[in-house]
Amino acid sequence: MSADPPRHVLVLGGTTEARRLAESLASDPAYRVTTSLAGRVSAPVLPPGEVRIGGFGGITGLADWIAGHGVTHVVDATHPFAERMSFHAAEAQALTGVPLLALRRPGWSAGPGDDWHFADTLAEAAVRLPELGGRAFLTTGRMGLHTFAHLADTWFLVRSVDPPDAPVPPRLEVLLARGPFTLDGERELLARYRIDVLVTKDSGGSATAPKLSAAREAGIPVLVVRRPPVPEGVAEAQSPESAVEWLAGPGG
Repeated sequence: MSADPPRHVLVLGGTTEARRLAESLASDPAYRVTTSLAGRVSAPVLPPGEVRIGGFGGITGLADWIAGHGVTHVVDATHPFAERMSFHAAEAQALTGVPLLALRRPGWSAGPGDDWHFADTLAEAAVRLPELGGRAFLTTGRMGLHTFAHLADTWFLVRSVDPPDAPVPPRLEVLLARGPFTLDGERELLARYRIDVLVTKDSGGSATAPKLSAAREAGIPVLVVRRPPVPEGVAEAQSPESAVEWLAGPGG
């Protein structure tokens, strides 16, 4: 009697959690894992297993790829703010019937001494920013930098893996760097550039969290963009370990 073929898991990746999940699945003969990367970073760190880079061509393209490659499970482990990809994954699930899990690390929570302010979108953050400070450390990613391009009176420090594309704010300095970052490094950065407000998305995780501690110590306000919700009806997990349990259980 022949053994069952391995289950083919498509991981929509680009995060630390996606890579950790791929590492777990690649070492288990019960699974075949393919990680899909958007291709927005010039030199991504590739996970184990099979890798595809680039878009699918929308909802129908993703559904066709799932059906054409014998995918048995999809795990959306994209960045918590990759809202369009998460929507496409949910719609592709409706078209194919292939089980879908959203892997999302927990968001950050304010603690004693934090001066946090909230916005629901980058556009709202751009409206609120001038009232909080004039020298901003903007850590919301290079893809949304155009949202702040009209703020001519605010000086920006932007940190990203790759250089941002225009349009960008006129008063701008770019640091090219990839996390994780240390608390000592973030303290030095805030002091060196005389930062008086930090802008961040609620990405969660530990790789970039030290900036929040450094801002608290310096008494700097933090403008936090809330993350969008997971599409309605999609199962959720907060860790790669929980995702593996879902894949092995009745939900998967």
